[in-house]
Amino acid sequence: MGRVKLQIKKIENSTNRQVTFSKRRNGLIKKAYELSILCDIDIALIMFSPSGRLSHFSGKKRIEDVLARYLSLPEQERGGSCNKKLLDINTKFIVLKGDSGIIT
Repeated sequence: MGRVKLQIKKIENSTNRQVTFSKRRNGLIKKAYELSILCDIDIALIMFSPSGRLSHFSGKKRIEDVLARYLSLPEQERGGSCNKKLLDINTKFIVLKGDSGIIT
């Protein structure tokens, strides 16, 4: 017997939403790991749970290195509608790296 197709929409019940996130987070991290090994790619994955908890994964390189590589691309190569937000992140990243020494 096959699985029931899940309708993709926000899960209203917060407990169910957290459980679903936890299970799918682990699956997504596993897939990212497999992709990084099989295809020898640089990968960075950053997620925040519904409760605000950070989860992250990176392959061979640090998340900061992959993010810096992405931000160094010309704007037209980055694509998407998040470019202004990423520019703000880049500015904060440079400030953190230069001022506080948190990111090396």
